[in-house]
Amino acid sequence: MKVAKVSLDKKDKMANILFKIDAVKFGVYKLSSGKSSPYYIDLRVIPSFPDAFREICDFYAQYISDQIGVKNFDRIAGVPIAGIPFASQIAYNQKKPFLYVRKDIKLHGRERRVEGVLVSGDRTLLLDDLLTTGLTLTKAVDAVRAEGGVVTDIVVFLDREEGGRELLENKAVKVHSLLKISEIANTLFEIGAIDKESLKTILKQVKKKYP
Repeated sequence: MKVAKVSLDKKDKMANILFKIDAVKFGVYKLSSGKSSPYYIDLRVIPSFPDAFREICDFYAQYISDQIGVKNFDRIAGVPIAGIPFASQIAYNQKKPFLYVRKDIKLHGRERRVEGVLVSGDRTLLLDDLLTTGLTLTKAVDAVRAEGGVVTDIVVFLDREEGGRELLENKAVKVHSLLKISEIANTLFEIGAIDKESLKTILKQVKKKYP
């Protein structure tokens, strides 16, 4: 019970950090998947706030150590673009080789989609900032596997709870999310950072995929 309480406190702290750096915005936004959304989580701003960046990277690293175990993977691969700053810092802190996955195959040089040293059979932990539909991460899984890497786990900071987890689990990948958007939304409402209509806006988006 004590461990769960610490975890809850940590999640509340992360929600407060997102509020303080103005990472949660409302309006009409087009996501990378092509979908429209009435809210936007801008995690790309986090590295511009060193204290917040350090706190969040530490949260990632502690979760990975506790829930996956640093002995259970050989490399950490960042997913472009927003996942790369987090993955590089966490790989450095955990003394793991760092890779990153390109969006497209490079048409010169080695013509690879995975940059860095990846040996066939290497257990590769994929790391990204955000999970929505899962399409970007699915392509990253395929890219690493095509070059001989073994992918069984993915860690994301925030799951928007819009179907991405299910898509990835169908590829025999376990998805670990440090936070869920429903948790963030409820915490922000409780501290008065968003009003009831904003809370409903976020939760309604979740329910589109989870009736």
